Amino acid sequence: MDLSSINPILLLASLMVAATPIMLAAIGELVVERSGVLNLGVEGMMITGAVCGFIVSVSTGSPWLGFIGAAIGGAMLASLFGFLTQYLLSNQVATGLALTLFGLGLSALMGQGYIGIKSPSFPDWHIPLLGDIPVIGPIVFQHDPMVYVGLLIVLAVWAFLKFSRAGLILRAVGENHDAAHALGYKVKRVRMLAIMFGGACAGLGGAYLSLVRVPQWTEGMTAGAGWIALAIVVFASWKPGRLLLGAYLFGGVTVLQLNLQAAGMAIPVEYLSMSPYLATIVVLVIMRAGRAPGSLGRIFHASR
Repeated sequence: MDLSSINPILLLASLMVAATPIMLAAIGELVVERSGVLNLGVEGMMITGAVCGFIVSVSTGSPWLGFIGAAIGGAMLASLFGFLTQYLLSNQVATGLALTLFGLGLSALMGQGYIGIKSPSFPDWHIPLLGDIPVIGPIVFQHDPMVYVGLLIVLAVWAFLKFSRAGLILRAVGENHDAAHALGYKVKRVRMLAIMFGGACAGLGGAYLSLVRVPQWTEGMTAGAGWIALAIVVFASWKPGRLLLGAYLFGGVTVLQLNLQAAGMAIPVEYLSMSPYLATIVVLVIMRAGRAPGSLGRIFHASR
């Protein structure tokens, strides 16, 4: 085993890239859960976003349009979940699981004609001056634009929930939907908007896999990323700052195990491949999650 082949600067830079799809999906799910809705269909929305983004990007030649198409695809699938759970009052857990299975099947069908095709390139940004700073520059300031878009979304969600009136209303709906309804707030409308935002973010996370990290379409390419995003939301205690740390933790373990495989570490590859998921489980067991939103997973009956 040759550990000298592992470049620590490249390792840390790769960490940010590996964390981005998880971070995008998790921040969307955080908003959904803060509104009092539990959507377990993140995996299905991510894989749908991955195939929609890939198809749009290949058809138009523009990765940016691909990401827009992915966000729309994820939001549309999420709106189906929202309609079933908020208007037809179906069970949120069962509907979310069904959404994942539906998304996996739909994406496999849509992507049949795109296997083996390479998506248009999405070049990295070399930010002038900042990108030339020793050590810090290559780690932080030489990534593709979606890395920074993801960080901006996390920052925007934090500011929205903490400082805006709309964020206060969303949190009120998530804590006690009956009280929010009594005050005249449109509970179903707030939750539908949150659900669609969560779907759009999950779609962006999926598209990041198919347009940047791979970049090609492979059936089932999310490989459980949606479930990790769900776990990170709980680990983060529904707080954007801790969510960012959780995403980077998972991304770091993912990149580290790939580098250890390349260095020829004398551990079976299967064990190394399991390590990011095992690390997530261990952290969830050790870390005590904060209090969940009071109305999380509860069905709202407008007639009350």
